Amino acid sequence: MSASAGPASSPAKLVADFLSVLGNERGASAHTLRAYRRELENFASWLGSRAAAGADEKIPVGGVEHTHIRAYLGTLYERGLSKASAARALAAIRSWFKWLARAGHIEQNPAALVSTPKLPKHLPRVPSIEQMNRVVDSVRDDAASWPARDRAILELLYGCGIRNAELTGLNLEDIHWANEAVLVRGKGQKQRYVPLGDAAALALRVYLVERAARLAAARSDGAAQSPALFLNLQLRGVGAKSQGRLTTRSVGRIVKRIAILRGLPSDVHPHTLRHAFGTHLLEEGADLRAIQELLGHERLSTTQRYTQLTTAQLVQVYDKTHPRAK
Repeated sequence: MSASAGPASSPAKLVADFLSVLGNERGASAHTLRAYRRELENFASWLGSRAAAGADEKIPVGGVEHTHIRAYLGTLYERGLSKASAARALAAIRSWFKWLARAGHIEQNPAALVSTPKLPKHLPRVPSIEQMNRVVDSVRDDAASWPARDRAILELLYGCGIRNAELTGLNLEDIHWANEAVLVRGKGQKQRYVPLGDAAALALRVYLVERAARLAAARSDGAAQSPALFLNLQLRGVGAKSQGRLTTRSVGRIVKRIAILRGLPSDVHPHTLRHAFGTHLLEEGADLRAIQELLGHERLSTTQRYTQLTTAQLVQVYDKTHPRAK
């Protein structure tokens, strides 16, 4: 394998070019870009180390073989990383080399010959319908710094099944009241509409009244504005680049605090509510393809995880209740 790029195309430069393509052309999220940058910079650093080549010289990108990639994964295991962490690193490396081949920097993709580590299948633990109703209906001052906002957040996460990044990326104009729908920008900037249920709509209206009042009080002339739907408590960044937008990390803390105070396990996070959305729809008889559309899954196989989940729950019920199972 030989590289067609000149001296300027160092591993670091090629990583930066690839990340630029991901962000500008493919619409990758900030979270994805951070993860890919971390994994690829670590791999590029390893390529330049003596540990990779076993000698003084560095391994050029065009000289990387599948054996090098396997050796790198071996170093991750030696450092105590899990198979899931190694699989994430390999996914980033594989995407990078696929782009390098398409862009003509290398002749073929060596990562295509490296198999993904087999991961144990862990089904997500999903709260019951009763538990979710209890959590969403009990957002009060004891569990929330801004109850109206946090209630609306939970209603949208569970009532619409949207991702954390999709929630924080919502703008006021994305709420289509007349159509009772929300315009959601998913992975890769793909757009979809999800229904806005009555409970979520009511929670949003209550929050929006308080939101407007807080913005008006933030400046004496009432000119403080932001397109972002969900704002941080202190309204930091309103009128600036951040627009006062609530971050995904803050949403995670909000969800976890409320859930724990209402008796749910400590491993609850925003994606748990998305799992609950899909699982409860399926339990109540919703069509799997309809759930796929609502969740914005590209592949039906991803949605079928919820079938496995409900089957596992049925097995538990059977084992506990059927006389022949005891």
